[in-house]
Amino acid sequence: MRPSTPPSSGRCSSRRPQPSWRSLSCLSRFVRSPISTTLPQITGRLYITWGILWSFQEAQSHVLVTSLIISWSITEVIRYFFFAMKETFGFAPYWLLWLRYSTFLVFYPTGMLSEAGLILVAMPFMKTSRKYYLMMPNKWNFSIDYRHELALDTALIIPGFPYLFRYMVDKRKKVLLAAKTV
Repeated sequence: MRPSTPPSSGRCSSRRPQPSWRSLSCLSRFVRSPISTTLPQITGRLYITWGILWSFQEAQSHVLVTSLIISWSITEVIRYFFFAMKETFGFAPYWLLWLRYSTFLVFYPTGMLSEAGLILVAMPFMKTSRKYYLMMPNKWNFSIDYRHELALDTALIIPGFPYLFRYMVDKRKKVLLAAKTV
């Protein structure tokens, strides 16, 4: 699971640029997804991928990694198959449209709970490793504890999840209703 080179090495990876590409696509309007829903998803995935799984090997063997990978993978395979069909043929069959806008009902909560759970699993290892800590005194007269920052981010799931989930439910209704009337 752990990459052979650190993220700052400059080595290209097809997995690393994807979240950045997705946010740039939103900002440049190549895709219609709003940045207010895409940015939290990208941020969460980057935190989990690099801030937890890459940084704390102890979390890599937890069962939540399996549910996380299944949730992310199935969602992305359906999403990009849907986009490929629309770009190649100008349409996607209704069953694929339904999958694209319905599987999140299962995989979004599963993925988000897996992300939050993996942060909690990694917390004790963060404390003992003291990785990503900046303690005073230092020239900036500033300190940061990565555990506290991630605890705050995990707490943001409480208001963030309903907002993002509601957005997807509303979008699902709109898209599936429009497809049935056509």
